[in-house]
Amino acid sequence: MAFDDNLAQRVRSILAARSKYVEKRMFGGIGFLLNNHMCVGIWKGALIARIGPSAYEAALRQPHVREFDITGRPMKGWILVEPDGVESDAGLSEWMDAAVQFVIALPPK
Repeated sequence: MAFDDNLAQRVRSILAARSKYVEKRMFGGIGFLLNNHMCVGIWKGALIARIGPSAYEAALRQPHVREFDITGRPMKGWILVEPDGVESDAGLSEWMDAAVQFVIALPPK
């Protein structure tokens, strides 16, 4: 399984209602960029969310969340939310909101 297409469709629906985004195949999954910044991605059945360094430690204490590390080099400010954490629309929306809010505050590329 490269990535969960159902989860990708749910992410697309959320992003389409908010702003223009770009999809790119990456890290054996798919990434979604806003303003040329990586925002979220899907790897296997999990959501990768770029939430920023200030929200990172608190996010890691949440259920179904771990550091984003698929290469042996964890990325601070990025989390991986296991499938159980994005199973509900509310769970997915919560993590999507955090990622979108962080990324739209970044300077444009």
